Amino acid sequence: MISPFDGEITAGLYGDAEVAAFFSGEAEVRAMLHVEGAIAAVEADLGIIPETAGRAIKAAAGSVTIPAASLAAGFASAGVPVSALVKEFRSQLAPDVGQWLHWGATSQDVVDTGLVLRLGGVLDLLDARLAELIAALGLAAATHRDTVIAARTRFQMATPTTLGAKIAVWTAPLVRHRARLAELRRRLMQVSFAGASGTNAALQGRGGEVVEGLAAALGLGATPVPWHAARDTMLELGSWFALVTGSLGKIGADLILLGQSEIGEVTAGTGGGSSTMPHKANPVVPEALVALSRVTAGNLGTLAQAMIHAEERDGTALGVEWFTLPSMAVAAGSALRHGIALAGTLKAHPDRIARTFAGDRGMMMAEAAVFALAEEMPRPEAQALVTAAVKAAGREGTLAEALAAAAPGRDWPRLLDPARGVGDAPQIADAAGR
Repeated sequence: MISPFDGEITAGLYGDAEVAAFFSGEAEVRAMLHVEGAIAAVEADLGIIPETAGRAIKAAAGSVTIPAASLAAGFASAGVPVSALVKEFRSQLAPDVGQWLHWGATSQDVVDTGLVLRLGGVLDLLDARLAELIAALGLAAATHRDTVIAARTRFQMATPTTLGAKIAVWTAPLVRHRARLAELRRRLMQVSFAGASGTNAALQGRGGEVVEGLAAALGLGATPVPWHAARDTMLELGSWFALVTGSLGKIGADLILLGQSEIGEVTAGTGGGSSTMPHKANPVVPEALVALSRVTAGNLGTLAQAMIHAEERDGTALGVEWFTLPSMAVAAGSALRHGIALAGTLKAHPDRIARTFAGDRGMMMAEAAVFALAEEMPRPEAQALVTAAVKAAGREGTLAEALAAAAPGRDWPRLLDPARGVGDAPQIADAAGR
């Protein structure tokens, strides 16, 4: 079954070619060969295998060609691709060299360490996109620092805010996600090398040396306890993907609501047309952000099942991880790519914002009216007076008119100007991206 992430028709919206490339068969084979070459070189340096064999395997690992499709039958038989990879690689080496290939290793060592190497590239790419998005949103927040709009709580008018403050709220989690990623990488980027069942028994007490050597050779960390059956860092990574897509899904949802035909206060992107309604400009990209977020949240629950990794190796848990983690990475990449595009096309529409304020008739300034009156009377009395004024205004009158009748002698139009009711919103906008 073709997923929306790699479908010929749907990948342009839901997929991400740059991220997906790290999960291609070619990339997986290349990473596994790189690991096999590093194992041989390190073991040769340590005198575990002959130096000439180690050098030959290392050199061949960088030049040998093994088509990913050639491993399919072996994977179907063994449930992992490494047995077939080693067989094919060994066939291309001299017999006296090939016998030292994969010495003391097991398939999962090569699969997991190869995966970590590929994930490092994925995270480099996503971190760069996050930085670009944060910068673009910071610029948008500064541009709209003083653009007064209506805040809405529970889908109802609340009080005034500024678009810049709203954008700052969008941006703050993204800054935290970059910090989380830096912390996560230290735990994730670790060599996995533990042999047949996690003890490196075949290396006769030298497993720790090989692990340390591999870590140095591959630019990874080394843990004293093997992690092949403890998948917490993979779930942590999946959680990070869900956090990123979730934060972007919130932006998408806000843009959908703000851009509705009857509101139209803020738009981003070009919009998509209808096959039959010429007037439509559907919020296709914001919708995609919401969809990507929801799918990734669902996949996170599935990925959590891989934590139940029975004993020293569990093919069912590995299969769950292989199904879910790549699609979550692609979804995060796609969401970030769309977020950058939206941030660069964000527009406020002052005429529609003014229409919203006119239609509200000053009601969103009711809280401000209460506090203005509370300077001269107990707050409960002020609350009751403003509540009565709201009712007296009905569906046609303005709050300023009703308050002028109930509490005369004040410049209610000036006191109820939405621009006076934004509080710290401009200063919040100034903090976007920090």
